[in-house]
Amino acid sequence: MFGALLAALCAGAPCAAAQDFPRHGDEIYQPRLRQEGKDVMWLPTPDAMVTRMLQAAKTTNKDIVYDLGAGEGRIPIAAARAFGAKAVGIEYDGKLAALAQRNAERAGVVDRVTIIQGDIFKLDFSKATVVTMYLLPELNQQLRPQLLRMKPGTRIVSHMWDMGEWEPDEAFTVEGSEAFVWTVPAQVAGRWSLRDADGGFEGVIDIAQQFQRIGGTLTVKGRTHPLLGAYLHGPMLGFTFVDGFSAVRSARLQVTGETLAGALRFPGNLNPVTGRRLERREALRP
Repeated sequence: MFGALLAALCAGAPCAAAQDFPRHGDEIYQPRLRQEGKDVMWLPTPDAMVTRMLQAAKTTNKDIVYDLGAGEGRIPIAAARAFGAKAVGIEYDGKLAALAQRNAERAGVVDRVTIIQGDIFKLDFSKATVVTMYLLPELNQQLRPQLLRMKPGTRIVSHMWDMGEWEPDEAFTVEGSEAFVWTVPAQVAGRWSLRDADGGFEGVIDIAQQFQRIGGTLTVKGRTHPLLGAYLHGPMLGFTFVDGFSAVRSARLQVTGETLAGALRFPGNLNPVTGRRLERREALRP
């Protein structure tokens, strides 16, 4: 099933020896392309796209990959065989889920692949560090609030369909088919304190947020400065500002729940700082 996939991946990383097993079915069950399911028809993601999706998510052996709508199991199996990840496939159709389990056994990855027969809208996949899917636009939109509540830094890859107003961090095309990548952002909208250890620097940050896009101000000693080049990538928050002495400083901060930790930088100086949330606001979402 994964001969072409493994050949491509083995050029750049160690791979297990290929084991042949049926692409779409076996002696027990033969699914039909475009057969109707609960919300979607069954149309497998091509092997080349499977490879690129997992690469785009920077999948490693430290990841837990959840595939929403796993079909015959090709993405979870590829995640385990070629990337060393633990993987879980959720498939509503009981016969497809059973086929996926048999395919995992034939691929020799049952120790790292779990196939669950169930509804993606009812099952918990919050432990995922990578989420893959090939659904429909309206299903992506329904899943979007749940995906945005996942741990900041979780990577999401969707074959074919985007997330509406939540613009992707990356888009790519494989054999004429498009896919999109997002990194779940921390929720930073609101007001935060920021100070160094001895109190020489103290400020208040006000942040507006729309998905991973942010802007705002930093107020220090009664003077308010705009945040320049502000960015949010997963749990990492960064910005630049011009202080009261016309010096350019930059900040890179790790967001952990209600706290910040990181450093202020300007030439010749690195000043550790910490902060905490003073006021929570809702992110702006259409």
